[in-house]
Amino acid sequence: QVLRQKQVDSPEIKQVSVRRFATFDLFTRKNIETQDSSETTDDQWVEYRSVYFPEFSALLRDNLGPLQVNEVLNSFDNTGNVVWPSEEVMAHYCLQKRNMFGAVCELGGGMTGFAGLMVAIGADVREVLLSDGNEKSIQVRGLIERNRQDGKFGSTHVSAVVRWDCESDISVLEGHFDVVMCADLFLDQYRACLVDALRRLLQPNGMALVFAPTRGETLRLFCHLAQQTGLYVSQHQEYDPQVMDVHLKMLRQGKDAYDENIHYPLLITLTKGP
Repeated sequence: QVLRQKQVDSPEIKQVSVRRFATFDLFTRKNIETQDSSETTDDQWVEYRSVYFPEFSALLRDNLGPLQVNEVLNSFDNTGNVVWPSEEVMAHYCLQKRNMFGAVCELGGGMTGFAGLMVAIGADVREVLLSDGNEKSIQVRGLIERNRQDGKFGSTHVSAVVRWDCESDISVLEGHFDVVMCADLFLDQYRACLVDALRRLLQPNGMALVFAPTRGETLRLFCHLAQQTGLYVSQHQEYDPQVMDVHLKMLRQGKDAYDENIHYPLLITLTKGP
């Protein structure tokens, strides 16, 4: 606990925490007591329940162990330690549009795959595949199993693949999904892999949903590359009234609390045809 406090008090962490807007308040969090003696003391199961669709909730595992400074500062390795705002918004949007899904793949879902889990729980879908480029995110299989045991998936087939940037994984699933989705675009060096995966995994009439803030030039360059590969790209700023309401309230608090360049996810839709 002392180590954790020292790390939190460090200047680097303080700077990050000021810049890191935490939530759009679309889901409530409640710690779940577990009777399983095999659980480690550092893990806590948390129920995330939709505020606007309270009949839908997912169980996630929060790791409460020592905070690693390098993991907090490195967005990629930290993906999924908490539900990031873009992932939270995507999960909420998917519940709002839960009748549009058939076979779904979430790319880059980190250690939670939260939006994909919420689709599996809230929508009447055939299958949901969760995947990520981060080897640590194999933990998502434990989340799938826990939610399955809790009876949350119904007849939906839910599975996980670790690498979305692996050619053999992509090639066997080419043209398989009517919806492919992704929240936030952290590292520019994976942009080409991500665009290629989105394009190849989509059915001819499918749609990709990407929720991401502008992050300087990052989002613009992603959209430009997607267009170069032949995808039709559309950008939406106002796509959900609850999210927009929080966004406008936070803007009034100023950039020290909220910077839309890094905190407000735009919705990008990508299709193979106009």
